[in-house]
Amino acid sequence: MQEGESGNSIPRDPPGLHQAWSLETRTLLDLLQVDPRLGLTDREVAGRRALHGANQLQAYRPRPVLRILASQFKGVVVALLAVAALLAFVFDDIPEGIAIVLVLLINAFIGFLIEWRAVRSMEALRQLGHVHTLVRRAGKVRQVPAEALVPGDIVLLDAGDAVTADLRLLESAKLAVDESALTGESVPVSKASTILPSKTSLMDRVNMLYRGTAVTRGTALAVVTATGLATELGRIAELVTSAEARATPLEQRLDQLGRKLVWITLGLSALIALAGIAGGRDLRLAVEVAIALAVAAIPEGLPIVATIALARGMRRMAKRNALITRLSAVETLGATGVILTDKTGTLTENRMTVTRIELPGASVRVSGTGLELTGEFDTEAGPLGEPQAGRLDDLLTTVTLCSNAQLQADRQHHSRVLGDPTETALLVAAAKRHITREALLERFPERREEPFDPDRKAMATFHQNGSQLDVHVKGAPETILPMCATYRDDTGDRPLDDAQRERFRHRAEALAAEGLRTLAVARRTAARTDEDPFKGLILLGLAGLVDPARKGVREAIERCQAAGIRVVMVTGDHAATAGNIAARVGLVESPEAPPGTIDASEWRTEQPELTEGQMSSARVFARATPAQKLALIERYQGENQVVAMTGDGVNDAPALKKADIGIAMGIRGTQVAKDAAAMVLRDDEFRTIVEAIAQGRTIYANLRKFVIYLLSCNISEILIIGFATVVGAPLPLLPLQILFLNLVTDVFPALALGVGRGSEQLMRQPPRPASEQVVERRHWLRILGHGLVISGSVLGAMAVALKGLDLERSQAVTVSFLTLALAQLWHVFNMRTAGSGLLRNDITGNRWVWIAILICLVLLAAALTVEPLRAVLQLVNPGPGGFAVTLSFSVIPLLLGGIVQHLTDRAPGRGDT
Repeated sequence: MQEGESGNSIPRDPPGLHQAWSLETRTLLDLLQVDPRLGLTDREVAGRRALHGANQLQAYRPRPVLRILASQFKGVVVALLAVAALLAFVFDDIPEGIAIVLVLLINAFIGFLIEWRAVRSMEALRQLGHVHTLVRRAGKVRQVPAEALVPGDIVLLDAGDAVTADLRLLESAKLAVDESALTGESVPVSKASTILPSKTSLMDRVNMLYRGTAVTRGTALAVVTATGLATELGRIAELVTSAEARATPLEQRLDQLGRKLVWITLGLSALIALAGIAGGRDLRLAVEVAIALAVAAIPEGLPIVATIALARGMRRMAKRNALITRLSAVETLGATGVILTDKTGTLTENRMTVTRIELPGASVRVSGTGLELTGEFDTEAGPLGEPQAGRLDDLLTTVTLCSNAQLQADRQHHSRVLGDPTETALLVAAAKRHITREALLERFPERREEPFDPDRKAMATFHQNGSQLDVHVKGAPETILPMCATYRDDTGDRPLDDAQRERFRHRAEALAAEGLRTLAVARRTAARTDEDPFKGLILLGLAGLVDPARKGVREAIERCQAAGIRVVMVTGDHAATAGNIAARVGLVESPEAPPGTIDASEWRTEQPELTEGQMSSARVFARATPAQKLALIERYQGENQVVAMTGDGVNDAPALKKADIGIAMGIRGTQVAKDAAAMVLRDDEFRTIVEAIAQGRTIYANLRKFVIYLLSCNISEILIIGFATVVGAPLPLLPLQILFLNLVTDVFPALALGVGRGSEQLMRQPPRPASEQVVERRHWLRILGHGLVISGSVLGAMAVALKGLDLERSQAVTVSFLTLALAQLWHVFNMRTAGSGLLRNDITGNRWVWIAILICLVLLAAALTVEPLRAVLQLVNPGPGGFAVTLSFSVIPLLLGGIVQHLTDRAPGRGDT
């Protein structure tokens, strides 16, 4: 039992509450002990939360540590190393077998640490996107985390909101809800606050809203009946159990690449071993060669580096306010060729301010910016006259009543707003004339709301005014003007003929040409609440609102253009308004008849039948509907473009899903939009998108760099063993030495390459094709070229050591081991971006590369000086001559690396690495 503030006890599970849809509204509210006009108090909320717990589901089950550890011992690579260890034990080479087992354990430990950190980082990123809900508590509307909801909370919902608990409707207007996540019904379900029989099935409970669903249209006032695991969604275990994470396409391609290399090497190893036996070599030596080849080919560091590179890239994006919700988006970002962006809040500040009000016969200027509650209203001729002031107050009264926003102010005239920025700007303008929504609603109670419709672009509310009903309407001028029959001037209501309607249309276009967002305001009286609110209206005037361009947008667009990325504004605003903003941010040259601006309202159908020339030159699509946004995405994708699309509303969700990269606004975006997107902007800034694309390109370039680096190192090891075996020379490298090198000189530099910050040149290149493979023909040529140079250097060093210096075989093997180790270390500098300087580039500027080289040099020194390690690796002191040969031959791959890159860049494809 829980005691409320009034002293009445609240049962944990009140009788009948589990069938809330069948209860009378008053009975339900009595059970929950809540007044819908006030909501719960903070004390009542705390008590109910202590009783019912947080409003959470076990929606994500963290991946267990033991499962992460066990996954390190899966795969063909591990199996191959295990077979190599087994063969070593079979042939009584106990130290080698133990060493291979240790390598397996070390590799697993490194992989575990990296994956564990990556998994935990991903889990931490999940916590950044908390959902908030609008509630009424202690008589005030507040925005609270969804986890803080308790039974009895009064919730306010609007189109685009996620339903975060089980709710019973108290009031609703044109409400429709997407219940597909719960019932599988793909069509939004209309809702109403009617009482239903107790045996009504889940799919037919039209007066209930359930957690996991989303409001697609309309508004609602509801009371929470169940939270957390007590909700319908909480009872369905299948919906709250996290599935095993799937590998991204890039990870799958890297895994396939590794598997192919393993099987190719197994075939080569078998062939060379058989050739050695046929040539008279000892069976044990032939098997040793086969083991050495198999070990040399395995890219042990590939999955480790790929995991950490992707995870680190996601963390970097999160720090820059780009929250990735799907890992596959990281790799797709780098291929983005078109960004379809909305205007408000992305290219502009989304801080609307009313600066002009056009009354019939008067143009009123409004001073004050942002949320300032003080300002002046005047005309070019001077202060407002009494009739004009009365008509101005009529217009401001209408926009204040026809609203869902909240404006709260203190005695110091500081204000706080909740709701759409356009509506809050209108409330601020009204407050400058001492007109407040709370006071108006006491005089004119709301009886019905016709919610904003994106297709109609208008909204209406019905209010009781004594014995009559007043209808207050606001919306786009092109929508409202045809609905008006009269207009109001100083002499009263006058007929609105075609000539007058055309004059108002020109005034609206003039405001739009100045970059103002324009709304038409109208009203009428009605006999009943079920009447069509959009007929026979009286036009009161036009409101012009300014939304300044965001700082840094012009520079971000210029950066996109330099990177070959097409930026296209797609907005529902008037073409003149959109063109004005487009000119300010550098999308078009001039707002006067800007080239590349297309008025989507002139399309005969929703499908844009545009020529290829129009599509390529278009930079602004004005007055576009959600269906047209979807059609534009399909058109660009049909041209093999990777499309990023920004959106914030519930009607943007289909386009966000359809786009290759759906980008939702984290501040003003609806939960439906966020759920549909692959990336959420926590600051709603366009330049964050550009930063994310740059980071996506960097991640992909880094992945390609370390793949080329690892494979060229491994190919060189194969070539060294293969050439020596074919010509009957002593084995230049022993299996344990190769394993040591693969763990030291491969993994650490590759990790450093994987976390590099990238080159600025990446954003001066065109986007890569989405179908482009990580390793293409030119990259294979480069890998082979580098491998040949490295293997030639090592074999040359060994030949000089044996023939020129007359060193012992063990010393010559040590020379080849050290030459290969150092050559691979210096080889990392060959991974610099094509066209960058030799001394100043993205590799020399990567501090992790220098740290990796230092670690590797220390470990190599330990291999030569620490007796147990030296004995296991069978290394000896090669003497001064041997060290001189080692240093001389190890720099050859670095000196010839530029030539290899130049030659292979002539192959077809982009030379971005």
